[in-house]
Amino acid sequence: MSMPFYVSPEQQMKDRADFARKGIARGRSVAVVQYADGVLFVSENPSQALHKVSEIYDRIAFAAVGRYNEFENLRIAGVRLADVRGYSYDRRDVTCRALANAYAQTLGAIFSSGGEKPYEVELFVAEIGDSAEQDQVYRLTYDGQVADEHGFAVMGGAADVVADHLKEHYRDGLDLAGALGVAVAALGHSENGDRVIPVGDLEVAALDRTRTQPRKFVRLRESRLAELLGDRQPGQQEQPGEATPPGSQDAPVAPPVAPPVAPPVAPPVAPPADPDRG
Repeated sequence: MSMPFYVSPEQQMKDRADFARKGIARGRSVAVVQYADGVLFVSENPSQALHKVSEIYDRIAFAAVGRYNEFENLRIAGVRLADVRGYSYDRRDVTCRALANAYAQTLGAIFSSGGEKPYEVELFVAEIGDSAEQDQVYRLTYDGQVADEHGFAVMGGAADVVADHLKEHYRDGLDLAGALGVAVAALGHSENGDRVIPVGDLEVAALDRTRTQPRKFVRLRESRLAELLGDRQPGQQEQPGEATPPGSQDAPVAPPVAPPVAPPVAPPVAPPADPDRG
C-alpha cells in the first residue's frame, strides 16, 4: 500500500490561493464607483445574456468576476436568503452586511475544505442609504475575507492597473456621467496604452437613490450609455486637422469665384501668295 505524499497545511493553502487568483485574473475587471446619487457598477462584458451585475433586493446589488457558474450559484443563494428574511420579518431587515457575512462564511468554508477546489470568484455586495454617507460596499475574496470599500474599488483582470487610474482621476461627489466616464476610462487603461471600449461591450448598472420606486436597481441600456458618454464613444473624436475653427459655422460662406476667362485669340492668317513666285 503506497503512502500519499505529505503536503504541509501552509503549502496547501498557498497552492489553493494561487489557483483561485489565477482563475480570477483571467477575467475582465469590474469597477464599483460611488457617485452623488448612488453606487455605479461598470464592467466590460460583451455577452448580452450572462450578467456580472445583478439585483439582490430593494436597495442591494451584487457584482462578481471569475467562473460564471460559481458566482451565479452564490447570487441565487443570496436572492433566496433575502426573500426569506424579508418575508419572515420585514423588508428593512434585509441588509447588505448580513448578506456579506453569509457569503463570507460560504466562501471561507469552501476554501478551507480539502475535498473540493476553491471558488474562483470575487464578489461585491453594495447597499445604498438615504444619503451618500450611508452607502455600503463590501468586497469578498475567494477565501471569505471581507473588506469595507469607500469611493471606488476594482476586482478581476488587471485590477491594480485599473485601480491606480481611478485613484488618480476619481473625486468625491461626481455625477452619474462623470463617474461613468472615469470608470470606463479606467477599464480601458493598460500598461501598453489606452483603448476606447465600445458602448455595446459595456455592462453598466446602478443603485440610484433618486428613483421613486422601492427598488433602486436600474440597468443602463446602450442608448443611455451613449448619451452619458457623449464624445467618449469610439468614432466620435475629431480627427487631427479636421477640426472646425471657432466661429466658422456662423460666418457666411462666399460663393466660389470663377477664374477670369481670357478673350479668344484669332488664328493667324497667312499672307496672300506672291504671283511672281511659283
